[in-house]
Amino acid sequence: MENNEDFSRLEISLKGCEENYRYFRTKLNDRTKLLVLVKANAYGHGAVEFASVMEKAGADYFAVAYPVEGMELRKAGIKLPILVLTAGTDFFNEIIDNDLEPGIPNLYTLKAFCKVLEDRGIEDYPVHIKLDTGMHRLGFMTSELQDLTSFLKNCKYVKVRSIYSHLAAAEDPESDDFTLGQIAMYSNNAESITSVIGYKPIYHILNSAGIERFPQYQFDMVRLGIGIYGVSALPTVKLSPVASFKCKILQIKDLKPSDGTIGYGRYGKIAADGTRIATIPVGYADGIDRHLGRGRGSFMLNGHRVPTIGNICMDMCMLDITGIEAKVGDTVTIFGEDPTITELASILDTIPYEILTSVPRRIERVIV
Repeated sequence: MENNEDFSRLEISLKGCEENYRYFRTKLNDRTKLLVLVKANAYGHGAVEFASVMEKAGADYFAVAYPVEGMELRKAGIKLPILVLTAGTDFFNEIIDNDLEPGIPNLYTLKAFCKVLEDRGIEDYPVHIKLDTGMHRLGFMTSELQDLTSFLKNCKYVKVRSIYSHLAAAEDPESDDFTLGQIAMYSNNAESITSVIGYKPIYHILNSAGIERFPQYQFDMVRLGIGIYGVSALPTVKLSPVASFKCKILQIKDLKPSDGTIGYGRYGKIAADGTRIATIPVGYADGIDRHLGRGRGSFMLNGHRVPTIGNICMDMCMLDITGIEAKVGDTVTIFGEDPTITELASILDTIPYEILTSVPRRIERVIV
């Protein structure tokens, strides 16, 4: 995508991507496959752009949440295998037509998919069996495995490409006993399936935190999500921030008390000796949470942190730049090296995932 600096933009650091990828690869054996999660528009980074980078970097697999996300990648020319984590039951033909591989969480979905394959005369289509080991969201419970294996043993329409599960709290040391219990249950259940179907699928359970904290359980593949985007589960590890959200100043005003107040609701107060404000072209429709307004959040301008003033608007917000040398067109960094997404998440009492995925598609993604 062309780098047009006149617009607000989310800059994707190619160097940051590569550095984080190498860091996680050092945790893995050479034979272990690495799946990169590019769901939710690659955690807000731009799915097509990011998948293109990761395909060249050496990723083995991609995963998306929904079929439409996989279809977008195929349309853009992405060739790697794509696991659809939430395949649903309404888009099986589209999954097949786009060479996508569905995650199967229950027998109903498996039977419905096999019926479509039978009608189309397709055999040995790759599917991924999801096990519930304690997350209790999607997946086969242990009590359901006998019915699953009985069906698989007599079904020629699918071939199990992988068996996987999801760790609920791999990042939390206080939950390590629970996590180890999940891994043990997963390993036992995966082996039970394999012993019946007569061939060995790919095993995978580790997410980003799991790769960092439990690499001894990497099995055949791991799933790299938030880690590749620059967030580590270890407090001593500083990964490279991949996304930097930047925009340019639209206007600067020097205001005195007699000018009144600033912004909606009149929450922006002018200091007794005057206040200098800068208006930037991003607001809550661009992922700038309203709770960052009224000085709770601050962004980077010309080497200085400048706080918000007044309420965040839909498409704009104002910054208090009193005492800062600045002009129209200067760049403001919402997050990146400073402030980090982790800092903003802390202010908002949320997680970095939400900060990243809140940046809408109207913000241009630019690889730098």
